Amino acid sequence: MLLTACGAPAAVPGADTARVADILETEIPEEELAPPATSLTDPTAAPAADPAAPDPAADPAGAPAAAPTPGQGDGRTWPTEFGPLSAADRDLIKKVRLATLWEMTIAQEAIQRGNSAKVRTISEEIAEQHHGLDVEARELAKRFDIRLPVEPTETQQRWMADISGRSGRDYDVTFVKWLRLAHGQIFGLIGAVRGSTQNTLVRKFAETCNAAVLNHQRLLESTGLTGPESFPTPPPV
Repeated sequence: MLLTACGAPAAVPGADTARVADILETEIPEEELAPPATSLTDPTAAPAADPAAPDPAADPAGAPAAAPTPGQGDGRTWPTEFGPLSAADRDLIKKVRLATLWEMTIAQEAIQRGNSAKVRTISEEIAEQHHGLDVEARELAKRFDIRLPVEPTETQQRWMADISGRSGRDYDVTFVKWLRLAHGQIFGLIGAVRGSTQNTLVRKFAETCNAAVLNHQRLLESTGLTGPESFPTPPPV
């Protein structure tokens, strides 16, 4: 179920701009994940160990370790009929769901509250495409027993509150700023998964995500409201 903006401070410190990356780099707390879904993978198959990781097959005493339950957090690669499913593959599915929880909700709000016709129009397309991404993410999660987030992060809730607490042109500018920053940051994760995944379903999903995120960036920029505050600090070279 998609959630509306939670009660959070309307003021957003400028430092939160740098925290967009934190959402992509940190683990999602267990209490913010849904219960495991029904798997279409082999429930008796033990996930394959990452070749680059130490052998986890036995504990120091030499006793075999229990195979992790599909759907629970671990850094290993799971065998599936569609190819190996890496931890990065699973992370992309979770993070796309996490993005949709707040971006689709706030885009739906902007359809009604946007000050300009342009913002209201692009919000319709952004909301519709996020709905499609959410459907795909939930289908993959069910197929592979991946636990998905059930609510936006605290930072995302602050962004939503910051947008919702404004009106007029200020509403539009703040909407464009936060969505553009968030969309820009997930490009790296999508590209990394698209280039590394051996799972055919995840590869197709990454391509869909890439096309949608790029389209949303273009739509947001087409408003003419992307001022200097809409751009993060360039990455080091």
